[in-house]
Amino acid sequence: MLALLAAALVGPQMAHAEISARDAHALADAKLIYIATVRKDGNQSKAAPVWFTLSADNHAILIQTGPQTWKVKRIKRGSPVLVWIGTAEGPAFIGKAEITPDPGVQQKILTDMHAKYWENRVLGVGPSAERFKSGDRLAIVITPVRDLPDGFSSGPGTPAPKLESSGSNS
Repeated sequence: MLALLAAALVGPQMAHAEISARDAHALADAKLIYIATVRKDGNQSKAAPVWFTLSADNHAILIQTGPQTWKVKRIKRGSPVLVWIGTAEGPAFIGKAEITPDPGVQQKILTDMHAKYWENRVLGVGPSAERFKSGDRLAIVITPVRDLPDGFSSGPGTPAPKLESSGSNS
């Protein structure tokens, strides 16, 4: 019932989205994910390592970044995201990303990243309440659409797979 309600709230394009069992297992042990966006020409950007946490319902990945990054510019234009878990050769999926001002999402990022990353706790690297408030950090929710085949690797400058499967192993 809760899943149906969440699907209705997120919209029809993401109604079937959730983290697969394969990816949930990999995420449990991962410290980083690698994210690439899709350029206007349809090619992949370079995959960049980022800190992450999971949404409260464990159906999405939460990240944060600066407002001037290429990730943000491409996500604002509707670019799908390619995500590799753990390493740039790890399990991969394609998903939809949304920048959100939701204070609950920001707080989840702050709490989880403070607990997960010593660099945040000890050195103050990464997100902070002040940085979110000033606009220096943006919260992003990444909702998986479909897993990519095992062995799918980052290919900067090569065509990105389509968001929706066309029935082939793209």
